Amino acid sequence: MRIYFLAFLLIFITSCSTQKDTKEKNTFYITFGAEPESLNPITSTDVYASEVQKYTFDTLMIHDPDTYELTPWLADDLKKDPKGLWYIFHIRKNVFWHDGKPLTAKDVKFSFDVIRDDRFATAHLRPYYENIKECILLDDHTVKFTVKKKYFGNLNVLATLQVAPQHVYGDPKKKVNKKIIGSGPYILAKYHRGKSIILKRNPKWWGNHLPEFKGQFNFQKIFIRFIKNENVRLEMLKKGQLDYLSLTPEAFVKKTEGAIWTQKIDKIKAENLAPKSYGFVGWNLKKPLFQDRKVRLALSHLMNREEMNKKFRYNMSLLATGPWYRQSVYADPQVKPLLFNPQKAAQLLSEAGWKDSDKDGLLDKKINGQKTPFRFTLMFANKDSEKYFTMYKEDLRKAGIEMNIKLVEWNTLVKALDEKKFDAVNLGWGGGSVDLDPKQIWHSQSAKNGGSNFISYSNKEVDRLIDLGRQELDKKKRIKIFRKVYRLIAQDAPYTFMFVNKYVLYAKSKRVKQQKPTYKYEIGEQFWWMEP
Repeated sequence: MRIYFLAFLLIFITSCSTQKDTKEKNTFYITFGAEPESLNPITSTDVYASEVQKYTFDTLMIHDPDTYELTPWLADDLKKDPKGLWYIFHIRKNVFWHDGKPLTAKDVKFSFDVIRDDRFATAHLRPYYENIKECILLDDHTVKFTVKKKYFGNLNVLATLQVAPQHVYGDPKKKVNKKIIGSGPYILAKYHRGKSIILKRNPKWWGNHLPEFKGQFNFQKIFIRFIKNENVRLEMLKKGQLDYLSLTPEAFVKKTEGAIWTQKIDKIKAENLAPKSYGFVGWNLKKPLFQDRKVRLALSHLMNREEMNKKFRYNMSLLATGPWYRQSVYADPQVKPLLFNPQKAAQLLSEAGWKDSDKDGLLDKKINGQKTPFRFTLMFANKDSEKYFTMYKEDLRKAGIEMNIKLVEWNTLVKALDEKKFDAVNLGWGGGSVDLDPKQIWHSQSAKNGGSNFISYSNKEVDRLIDLGRQELDKKKRIKIFRKVYRLIAQDAPYTFMFVNKYVLYAKSKRVKQQKPTYKYEIGEQFWWMEP
């Protein structure tokens, strides 16, 4: 679901493939940095699954790409109580699942009720729906949601509820992870494990003949390859084996030169108001090594982000300052980035009791009565991130800290997070919503296994302010509250916050046409097309 509701984990996408395919007409060729862990619309949490689901499942309403206003989708009519106590959605008739069975209000109710069903792994979704009392069936095509507690995002979470068929996903004992039965504009045509996913246009999609959706979802097929290595991806794009590629700043500046980048490929640098992703190193706060705030601050002061930004990102990124993208109105602009400062780090580590007692070059301290060297392992899933942590490792070593870096498969990393079996982890969060809600990631209630607060961060004042802000319907007042949350979390340094994207950088083949490089709140790939 998210993009808004789920803060999907991003790894700065980058695997390797020599696969060659004859390019089909009106087939859009793209890549993922890893294979989705699961395609199940109820339990999946990663960004790759979300990308597939946006083509294959429908929500009740969607955000307009230029205004961000909610507009009709599966629901063609909305009635709401002026006091925000209930919402009634009327579901379009003649909507069918990919297997031919009709979509009804019962499926909408199931998609809501399953979020609270302990038999399903839905802990990541529950914070957003906890203020909704129930979903009531009024008839076969109408549902009424009643509210038990005011929350600024109640309408948004209901409107963007991803609807799944009960007859396919209703049995928690069945692991429906590698197939898709949705109602969306594309159907899962083929899943080649470990290599690719092919989606084909749904000829019976309910929106095909409605004038308000004309010009959307124009590709006959979407061919998704799993390619981790950025250099391989770039070569495939140059050879005409890909039609679209999101670019890192390094690739945009250094790896996209030559005639082909003007003759056959469009290289685009755009700006929009979409929420921006950011990367981080998260410290497992269940580990005694990272429980002292001074230690975490020291670890941040030992990451030379200014040099990394200059060397690897060509100063095209912002240094992250806190728990969401710093361009947001909910981010406190007074919070400054923690800059590289080995002297300050040494002072903080000394104040926290760390010293080289045996002169072996490694800091140590007695923890629970035992001498403990400052040694830990950083896990990450993207090979391209390794250069950042090779530099970080060296600066930590100079400070008396030994960091081992461990590249793992994406699914292995997700499992380690769910079970909290890690020391430190490099990941990223998607930007979420324009009107964001910090609870899923930063509230202590979200620290259970499988929740998005996998580092087990807990601050009672942060919890109180998040709860207060979620009930504040006045946006100006909510901004003030969430800026305090931002400031407090930044002060606690539960992550070493790395970089925030400034631009949308991507390349596309010239056979792909577009009205404009970006809409106000998204690129708008659903509007792209190919000439016959």
